[in-house]
Amino acid sequence: MSDGPARPIQTGSPILTEEVQAGETVLVPLIEETARIEKRVVETGRVRVSTHTDTVEQVLRETLRGDAVEVTRVPVNRTLGEGEVAPQVRNEGGVIVIPVLEEVLVVEKRLVLKEEVHVRHTASGEEVEFPVTLRRQRAEIERVGPEGEITPATSEETGS
Repeated sequence: MSDGPARPIQTGSPILTEEVQAGETVLVPLIEETARIEKRVVETGRVRVSTHTDTVEQVLRETLRGDAVEVTRVPVNRTLGEGEVAPQVRNEGGVIVIPVLEEVLVVEKRLVLKEEVHVRHTASGEEVEFPVTLRRQRAEIERVGPEGEITPATSEETGS
C-alpha cells in the first residue's frame, strides 16, 4: 500500500475496467438495499346479520295422578273382656283399620270397642293435553360488497 491519497472508484463503474497502480489505495463503496412494508385498511365489503323468530305449535301430553281416600265408619259396640288387649291399628287387604275405644263408667270399668274407621286408598290417572307456543330463532347472514351488491354468506364464512 502506498502512503498516497486513496482514490475512490466511481459508483457504478466496473472495477475490472480501471487500472490500479501498485501500492495505490482504492476505496470500494458498499451498497445495501432495505425493504419496508406498509399496510392500509381496505374495505372489501360488510356483513349483515338479521334474526327471525318462528313459532311452532306443540301439544304437550302428561298423565296427572291423584289419590282418593274413602273413610267408612263401622259401628262395633263390643265390650272387651276382662284382661283383653285393646285392638291395634292394622291393615286388612289394603284397608287400614283404626280402632276407636271409649271407656264407659259402669259398676266396673270395661273397654268397649265403639267403632272402627276403615280407610281405603285408591289411585287414579288422567291424560291431559296442553297446547303451548314455542319460539325458535334463526339467523340470516348476507355479505354487502363495496359496490353495495348483497350476497348470502356461505356456511364456511359464518362458521356454521
